[in-house]
Amino acid sequence: MKTAVPPAVVPSAPERGRLRQILLASLGNAAEWFDWTVYVTFAAVLGPQFFPSGDGATNILETLSVFAVGFLFRPVGGLLIGAYCDRRGRAAGLRLSLFLMAGGSLLIALAPAHRTAGVLSPALLVAARALQGLSAGGESTAMSTYVTETAPRRRRGLYSSAIYISTTLGTLTATFLALLLRNTLTPDQLADWGWRVPFALGALFASYGWWMRRGVRETPAFDAVREHARRPAWQVLRAHPRRVVRVAGFSLGATVVYYTFATYLPLYAQVHGGVPANAALWASVAAQVVFMAALPLLGIATDRFGPRPMLLAFGGGFVCLTPVLFAVMSGSAVRLFAVMTAALLLFGCYATAAPAATLQMFPTALRSTGVGLPYALTVALFGGTAPYLNEYLAGLGHSAWYPWYVVLLCATSTVFFLRFRGTADADLTAAEDTGPVLAKDGAVRG
Repeated sequence: MKTAVPPAVVPSAPERGRLRQILLASLGNAAEWFDWTVYVTFAAVLGPQFFPSGDGATNILETLSVFAVGFLFRPVGGLLIGAYCDRRGRAAGLRLSLFLMAGGSLLIALAPAHRTAGVLSPALLVAARALQGLSAGGESTAMSTYVTETAPRRRRGLYSSAIYISTTLGTLTATFLALLLRNTLTPDQLADWGWRVPFALGALFASYGWWMRRGVRETPAFDAVREHARRPAWQVLRAHPRRVVRVAGFSLGATVVYYTFATYLPLYAQVHGGVPANAALWASVAAQVVFMAALPLLGIATDRFGPRPMLLAFGGGFVCLTPVLFAVMSGSAVRLFAVMTAALLLFGCYATAAPAATLQMFPTALRSTGVGLPYALTVALFGGTAPYLNEYLAGLGHSAWYPWYVVLLCATSTVFFLRFRGTADADLTAAEDTGPVLAKDGAVRG
């Protein structure tokens, strides 16, 4: 006898439509973060091309400083593209962010080396990173807002896992390309022209993602409030300053954790941990595959238990484990894999809980700006500078200080998590300020 499939297992037609929209947006998000990750993945090769110093360590520091400069433009992107999303729609913001990212990648691919163009070369690199910073500042919030507003109320954690699944897919693709180029090109070929290949491909991928996002429909929540947003940036700063601070507090620990353990750690392991370049990259690939596989399960846990326990697991976990993770990481690719896997799984608790937790702090008409500006500013100040700070401290002989810096930021975020009282299925369709509010004690209450 044929067994009937429970109705809950088969997605309804509206849910299949939602899944298609999330897929279209996610393909663009993967292209976005491929472009962003390629830069730090090829930092050791880029340095001699754009900076005159012959010292390898100095070249890496200079290249990472430009990486941080790109982050300085993220708050501008969070403000401008966030306001654009609140005026023109989330789908329009998603397309604009990819257009800027494609332009930045193409500029790096075509930029002349320092030996050919002199000071113009690093100037073009900075300009390209500025475009990419504007793009990344808007993409993070546009994607989070779009996914959270599109998801069914009781599946926001699961749907939110698509954000970092696609982000990690882009990062993995960049890592695989680095492995391919390192193993098929000679060092001279890589330094001469091979480093341009990933940026040219990045421009192509971003252009394709932009084309795919033409099919992304607007969220019902935004469609209901198109006429309510007039001056979103001013309204956010004037009416919700404490919520802006809360978003920044939520983001402090997460941004330094992500850019330390997901992006920078393979380079750190090569330079300071004695791990061969190929082995470090393969360890990173394996850890990120585990992370991607675990994200939907962590999303389901967020839907089941709510965002607050997941946020506390993230914050408390890194407060307790960060020094241990750094202590056991050096010396082998196996240890690097174990450290990255543990760190990314803990970070996944934040990744699936934070979008719904932060976005419910603001009414729909101000949501992208309200979250985008403080989030991007926090990422710029703490995430973008994390690799540079670690390298700088290591150069001074104080590398042991950096893990405690991570602990401090995660402890600060944990204080904000403790005061959060929102729910996983809060109403996100309010045009005016009828959603969760900050009580006098600073807690978010639904």
